[in-house]
Amino acid sequence: MDTQIVQVKIHPAIGIARVGNSDKPPFIGPESPDQPPLPPGSYKDSSGKVIRQAARFRVYGYNQAGEAVRELKLGEAGVTEIKWSVHLANKKAAWYQFHLALDIDEAGGLQEAQLRRRNFDVRGADRKKLVIDAGRKEIRASLHENAALAGKIMTRAVPLGSITTQTDGRLLVVGGVGKSASYATPEKPISGVANNDTWYDDVSDGPVTAQVTIGGVTKSASPAWAVVAPPHFAPGVKTVRTLYDVLYDVFVTEHTLPAVQQISYPEHIEPMLDRFCQLQWVNHGFATQFGRSGPYDFRDPALRKRLADPGEASRELRRQIYVQMRDYCRDGTSPLPWPWLYGDAMSGGKPTSVRQHIKISGEQDRMLAQWADGHFTTGPPRTGHPDVDAAPVAAQPGLLDRGALENCAADAFHPGCEVTWPMRHKTMYSEPFRILHRTPENPEPDYGDALTVQEALGKTGPLHAQGPGDLTRWMAAPWQCDAASCRSGYQVRSGLGPRYSPYLPTFWPAQVPNHVLKQSDFATVNTPPSGSDDSVREKAFENRAVWLRGLKGTDFNKQRRQMIDDWYKFGIVETHEYTVGDGKFPQHIQVESEPGYPPALDHANLVNIQVPEAGAPQLAGVADAWTGEVPAETVEAMLVQQAIQEVMEATGRDETEIAAGYLEKLDPFHGAQ
Repeated sequence: MDTQIVQVKIHPAIGIARVGNSDKPPFIGPESPDQPPLPPGSYKDSSGKVIRQAARFRVYGYNQAGEAVRELKLGEAGVTEIKWSVHLANKKAAWYQFHLALDIDEAGGLQEAQLRRRNFDVRGADRKKLVIDAGRKEIRASLHENAALAGKIMTRAVPLGSITTQTDGRLLVVGGVGKSASYATPEKPISGVANNDTWYDDVSDGPVTAQVTIGGVTKSASPAWAVVAPPHFAPGVKTVRTLYDVLYDVFVTEHTLPAVQQISYPEHIEPMLDRFCQLQWVNHGFATQFGRSGPYDFRDPALRKRLADPGEASRELRRQIYVQMRDYCRDGTSPLPWPWLYGDAMSGGKPTSVRQHIKISGEQDRMLAQWADGHFTTGPPRTGHPDVDAAPVAAQPGLLDRGALENCAADAFHPGCEVTWPMRHKTMYSEPFRILHRTPENPEPDYGDALTVQEALGKTGPLHAQGPGDLTRWMAAPWQCDAASCRSGYQVRSGLGPRYSPYLPTFWPAQVPNHVLKQSDFATVNTPPSGSDDSVREKAFENRAVWLRGLKGTDFNKQRRQMIDDWYKFGIVETHEYTVGDGKFPQHIQVESEPGYPPALDHANLVNIQVPEAGAPQLAGVADAWTGEVPAETVEAMLVQQAIQEVMEATGRDETEIAAGYLEKLDPFHGAQ
C-alpha cells in the first residue's frame, strides 16, 4: 500500500453531540456501528441530571488512491500541530415555521401563513438578534487550548458549549445544557409543537475544520460538521431506518457510493431485522410482535436458523417477511405493513396520504428482496468492530461516519430528532456524508417573509451549501415540546373502537421512548423464583410503563410546558445483564433508569387523542385573532375536556390514562383541506 499522504480528512464527517445538564465530564458518542451502549449509570449523574454526549473528531491521512493510511495524531509520525476551528449557531428563532417537509407533494397544500418566518413580528435588522451565534473559535492542539461557545438571542446570553483537544490532538465538541426559555417577559405561553414564538433552546450545529502540520508542511483537511442534538433517551436502541440508511441510499442512487453486490445475512439482513426487535424496549406494540417469544422474534435461535438458510425450504418464510414491508403503491394508507412508524405526512384522524407511515429505504428494500429470493451468503452473527481503534486503519473512517449517523433517527422527518428532510438531498454534500460548507464569499440570500416550496427546492434555495446553524434551524422550537409530543397511537375520538391500539403506530421510539420496562419489574425478573411457578416474573417482564407518565394532567399544552423544565427527570433506557442464568429471559434487558419525578401510574398518558375542533380557538388565540366573548384558552380547554369525557365513555379508561388536545403537528393543513 502507498503510504504517502496527499490528502487529509476529518472523521466523522458529521459528528453528533447531545445536550445535558450535568456538571460531570461528557461521554463520547458512539464511534462504531458495532459499539455497545455504555453500562448503566453512564448517562445520568448521581443527582439524576443528564450527562452530555461529546462529538469527537479525528484527522486521517489518505494516499493518492484515496485509501486511509493512518490517523494523524499530535506528536506522532511528524505531526507537530493540529489547528481546529468550530463555528456553532442556533438559527431556529430566525428561520421559517415547520409544518411539513417541503420536498413532498403534500407540502403544496400548506397555507401562506404556514410558510412564514418564526417570530414574524420581529422585523428588519432586529431579526439578526434572533440568531444565537457563537462565532468561529480556533484552538491549537499543541497548546492544549480550549474555547467556550456562546451567543445571544435578543439581549439574553445563551451558552452553546465548548471545544477542547485531547493529548493526541483529537477534538471534542460539547454542546449546551438543555436549557430552553422565552426571551419575552413575561414568557409567551407554549401553544404548539414546533413553532413557539419567542422560545429558544441551546441545540446547534456548524462547520468543523482543521489544519494539520506534518513534516513541516501544513495541509487543510476536508472539513466536517458538528450537530448538537437533544439527548438520546434509549442509547442502546437503533430505529429501523436510521439517518445512515437514508444518506447511504442517497449516495448509492447518485452513484457516488457503490451498492452492495453480495448480500450477507449476518452483515446486511440480520442487523436490519434485529432493529425491529430492539424496539421492544421502547414500544409495547413492537414488544408484543418482535420481542421475546413473539411471533417475529428474529433473535430466537430456531427462527434465525431458518432465516439464515438460503435454501428452498425457507424461501416462503423469507418471502412473507419481505412482503410485510410497506409499499406505497400496494398498501396506500394502511397502517398494517411494517414498519409501524409514522411518516412525513402524518396527520390525525383518517389518513389521506401514503406518507402517513414510513417505508424502509430503497437500498434496504433491494437487499431484503435479494435475501427473500435466496441470493445471499450465510454465517454466524457479525461481530464487527466494537472498538474503532482496534479496527484496520482503512476501515476506521467509514466506521466513524456510520457510527454517528446510525444512532440518529430518520423515521418521520416531521421534523425529526437530530436533523430533518433537507439531509436527503444530494446538493447538501460535497462528497458522501460530508456537508458542503458555505463560504463568506457566498452568503445565503434573504428568502423574505415566507419561504415557498419552489424557493426551498430551487437552485438558489437553502438545500445547497450550509452555514452555522443551518441543519438544526428546521427543527422544533424548543425541542422539548416535540419530545413531549412524540407518542404512539394518536387518534381522534371518532376513530376509537375495537381496532384502536394506543401502542401503534409510533413516532421515533428509539430516540424518545413510548413504553419501557421499569427498574422494579426488572428486579422481579432478575430474581430467581422461589418455586416452580414463574408467572410473577413473566408478568413483570411483559409489563411496560408509559415513559411520559410523569407529565401531569391531561392537557397537551401544559404537558409540553412541563417538559421544558423536567426533560432530564425522565429515565434513560439502559442495558442490564440478566444474571439468573436459566435462559428464560434475554441475556441483555434494557431498563428505564429511575425517573426523577414523583411516582406515577404506569399507564398515565397512554391514550393520545387529537381534538381537531380545539384548533380554531388555539390558532386564533396564538395569532391574537380570537373575537369570541369567552377567552380562546377557555374554549379550547372546554373542548378538550369534553373529548376526554367521551373517550372515557368509549374506552372505559380512567382520565389519568388519557392525554388530549390540539396538536398542529397532527393537522398540517390546519383544517383547510
